[in-house]
Amino acid sequence: MDSTSLGFLKTLLETPSPSGYEGDVQRFVRDYAKDFADEVHTDVHGNVIVVKNPDAPLRVMLAGHCDQIGLIVQHVDDDGFLYVQQIGGWDPQVLIGQRMTVWTDKGPVFGVVGRKPIHLLTEDERKQVPKMRDLWLDIGAANKEEALKTVRIGDAVTVELGFRESRNNLAVSPAMDDKAGCWVVIEALRRAAESKKLTCGLYAVSTVQEELGLRGARTSAFGIDPQVGVAVDVTHATDCPSIDKKEEGDVRLGRGPVIHRGPNMNHKVVERLIKAADANKIAYQLAATGRATGTDANAMQISRAGMATGLVSIPNRYMHSPIEMISLDDLDRAADLLARFAENLDAEAKFTP
Repeated sequence: MDSTSLGFLKTLLETPSPSGYEGDVQRFVRDYAKDFADEVHTDVHGNVIVVKNPDAPLRVMLAGHCDQIGLIVQHVDDDGFLYVQQIGGWDPQVLIGQRMTVWTDKGPVFGVVGRKPIHLLTEDERKQVPKMRDLWLDIGAANKEEALKTVRIGDAVTVELGFRESRNNLAVSPAMDDKAGCWVVIEALRRAAESKKLTCGLYAVSTVQEELGLRGARTSAFGIDPQVGVAVDVTHATDCPSIDKKEEGDVRLGRGPVIHRGPNMNHKVVERLIKAADANKIAYQLAATGRATGTDANAMQISRAGMATGLVSIPNRYMHSPIEMISLDDLDRAADLLARFAENLDAEAKFTP
């Protein structure tokens, strides 16, 4: 991964984009992609669509969602403490004691998630899993009036954003789910464009609101009407304690992107992905998924009259937490895989059973 690509990833991860509040990161994606795309536009839903060869008869969609889980301010009490709803799926336990940012019209506001100290918890309270209603956001306001001069009901909140590299080319940040996938699809289009081998129409989409029900993939797929598509998301890395590989499969950081097999995936797309990986000596892993996945691939497969769909995932430890961990090598390989996959598609490609 070169310095430009790494810089693109860092900025993606350090730009806030809770579901429904993706505007800042999408402006950055548009600006980055305009140097190598033939077209870059945003639909009314907020999806950013980056296009190479828009006039080609075969349209191929790559989708990675840019939205992240977050919180939204719903109440300010008389003492100036903020109470929130979830945007997407949180385990409230991972939020306790976290540094947070409220993204207001006046700029970012620092806060922390508080809870009654352990010394003051009753015996019954110590046995209970905390719920969101048991937590509050402290921005240091003296009272409600002061807090409301800074924040408004409906302001979005994220954990404190920040990218850190670790050993063995691993990286840690909130929102690897799924800015890692967003990075992959944009980078794959850039690499395919640079190779000069691309004959299909390639549409890399930074989709919105995946965490709320695959909403951006549904609307962008309808608008593009592609015949073929690949979603890129994260999947659970199982190479850490307490995860049963017999139930969840054997997926490891640094062993390459994961190509999924199962009913949500078109078998010919899967075999083309595997063939592209083998031909270009790109390491990959296989995973079995026996039902419709909780990814953009789900919405893409059944868009309009149907789309020949694949799913490629980036192994991710500690998903939906402030410390999501991925391998930068897996990202790099995933971008290469999708670029090579797209280069081998033309109008003669068949995907019917």
